[in-house]
Amino acid sequence: MTNRNITVRGARTNNLAGLELVVPRNQLVVFVGRSGSGKSSLVFDTIAAEAGYQLNETFPPFARNRLPKWARPEVEHIDGITPVIVIDQRRIGGNARSTVGTVTDAWTYLRLLFSRLSEPYVGESTHFSFNDPAGMCPVCSGLGEVVVSAVDRFLDLDKSLADGAVRLPGFGNGAYWYRQYANLGTFDVRTPVRDWSDNERDALLYGGEAVDALGWELPKDYEGIVERFERIYLHTSDNLSDRKQQTIRKFTRASACPDCAGDRLTKAARTATVEGRTIGELARLELTELLEFVRTIDAPAVTPAVAALTARLDAMVTIGLGYLHLGRATTTLSGGESQRIKSVKHLGSSLTEMTYVVDEPTVGLHPTDVESMIELLERLRDNGNSVLVVEHDPAVMRHADQIIEIGPGAGADGGRLVFQGTYGELSRADTPTANALTEQRPIKRTPRSASGSLTIKDADRNNLQRLTVQVPTGVLTVLTGVAGSGKSSLAQELVAQHEAIVIDQKPVSVSRRSTPITYTGIAPAIRNLFARSNKVDARLFSANSAGACPECNGLGIIHTDLAFMEGQEIVCEVCRGQRFTPEVLAYTVNGHSIADVDALTIEEAIGELPDAGVDRGLRQLAAVGLGYLRLGQSLNTLSGGECQRVKIAKELRAAGQATTYVLDEPTTGLHLDDTGTLLGVIDRLVDRGHTVVVVEHDLAVVRQADWLIDLGPGPGRHGGRVLFEGYVADYPGRDTPTGRALRHGA
Repeated sequence: MTNRNITVRGARTNNLAGLELVVPRNQLVVFVGRSGSGKSSLVFDTIAAEAGYQLNETFPPFARNRLPKWARPEVEHIDGITPVIVIDQRRIGGNARSTVGTVTDAWTYLRLLFSRLSEPYVGESTHFSFNDPAGMCPVCSGLGEVVVSAVDRFLDLDKSLADGAVRLPGFGNGAYWYRQYANLGTFDVRTPVRDWSDNERDALLYGGEAVDALGWELPKDYEGIVERFERIYLHTSDNLSDRKQQTIRKFTRASACPDCAGDRLTKAARTATVEGRTIGELARLELTELLEFVRTIDAPAVTPAVAALTARLDAMVTIGLGYLHLGRATTTLSGGESQRIKSVKHLGSSLTEMTYVVDEPTVGLHPTDVESMIELLERLRDNGNSVLVVEHDPAVMRHADQIIEIGPGAGADGGRLVFQGTYGELSRADTPTANALTEQRPIKRTPRSASGSLTIKDADRNNLQRLTVQVPTGVLTVLTGVAGSGKSSLAQELVAQHEAIVIDQKPVSVSRRSTPITYTGIAPAIRNLFARSNKVDARLFSANSAGACPECNGLGIIHTDLAFMEGQEIVCEVCRGQRFTPEVLAYTVNGHSIADVDALTIEEAIGELPDAGVDRGLRQLAAVGLGYLRLGQSLNTLSGGECQRVKIAKELRAAGQATTYVLDEPTTGLHLDDTGTLLGVIDRLVDRGHTVVVVEHDLAVVRQADWLIDLGPGPGRHGGRVLFEGYVADYPGRDTPTGRALRHGA
């Protein structure tokens, strides 16, 4: 008889404490629990990993080496598993050529339509591909953009040349490039540049006609600042240093290609039409409009392509992405949008008895948009699949066939089964999630007073409708609105027009050697503490330096390359995974070796190391809800939300004079209980005089804002307008998506 359950016995992956449970198949099962409780260790690192590993084992070695790698979990027994499909939140690639159209294959079908029906006839579908030489614009090589100098950033008009009016490197008073202009004797180095004539400023920046108009005689090899900058930074084939790359990012901007105007294609491809529309015009249509257009095409020669394209577009609209367009670069998609894009290809799949593992599918969704994602999950289940979801949103829990809570705490205090049952049964239970469900943070009635304001002028990025918005300083401002309404675009405009520190969810490191204490700057203080206490060189206590085990070079593991077979990693037999030489491990502080310290959790380490700076840094990590992480844990193992909180802890440690912080959905990955901890951290930043602007959907955060800016009313061209600016307490009565959500407590 077929086993209708997934049975797990003795799971010890990460912090799982010999976990045993039975997960029903062909149901929507939601896994909940505190951040770091072990949910992901169970669902992703145990169930999905074992299913992936066993499936890979059915392929020959040559093929296995080209399949995704799965580390076999530490578990005594698993049965009842089926092939797994993981839908995570990792953003879709960083390739500038990747678009919504290419990643969903919708562009492939659209190219096919144009290759068959376009007038005039251009050629095969490759002639409509901006990734193929036959179709790509020769000026921008199919990117649609060129890098140009941001000349408006070059000068501080209120300063003179001697005072540093030229912001580019090397133009400070007395510096090399400064002397090339100051020593000419023609420029007034003491007068603010704002008081110069237009011709004088243009002569400094561009030379040429402006110099002639002034009647100046300058050396024949004279270069304006812009020409010199572009020659040195943009027209060089040398490998650029990090400093040069940073300068380029600061003083350039992307501009639409002057030849193709962003269409990416050759002239022939971008002027050919189907039903009077060019392929570039269709690439800029919102998916809902494009779907309507494609449905009007009834030529028999392209019936299969029309059917395939219609199905793909309809799926994207169904899951709430109708506001996107095929030309949208995937690098600009949020984690939640990326996740939904990945889901599209599975909606029309005929496969059954698959196990879908989904990581927080409501991330990036406004409360009013969550229903469409729930419908997607239910459709996957109703097609005969098992759907395992890691989630914190109560709306998803209410639709679950079964809820499994792991906990009760995080790290060593988690990893155990604390509840299994229906939502109704959970609401009557005494668990961290059940207790959090009964609490609702009230709307802030006495918001803080602003110390001033930052003006965002004429914002027209993406779908913004030339907005001018005042962002109060010295308080917490929350940007809300449905997905695609323009929140992130407005935040990006704030960063572009005013200096701000962005704390997003991108990985904080690609090195397996990076840890929470190395990233936040605590590690040097710990090494110095060991050095002082034992009167030896601090370099001994770095696994990257003198004290590293010579066998594994401080990694703790040995990687063996098995050619066409999957490589193997084994614990170093010399240091037994402790990374340091025996001599270094003999040195201790408060009874702990440096390897012992790496193995401690942040909570365990607080108070264990007699150094005020170390203790303060550890407490800042604990304050953002990361006390369960080990000091030596690789940052590669952290989720997007955990990465963001590590960044917040680093800023807490470094925060000096008042500045502006922009946070991108900081509640991602947070249990309902932990949101209060995060709000406490944000309050600490504000109380120090900083300005905090948060893009957020979590109503617990929205209710605690000092100032609310709501955008909408819809996504894409239906949004981009300010619906409300003011105190949260004044908003719940409004008939808008956010107003209704606040009123009903969704």
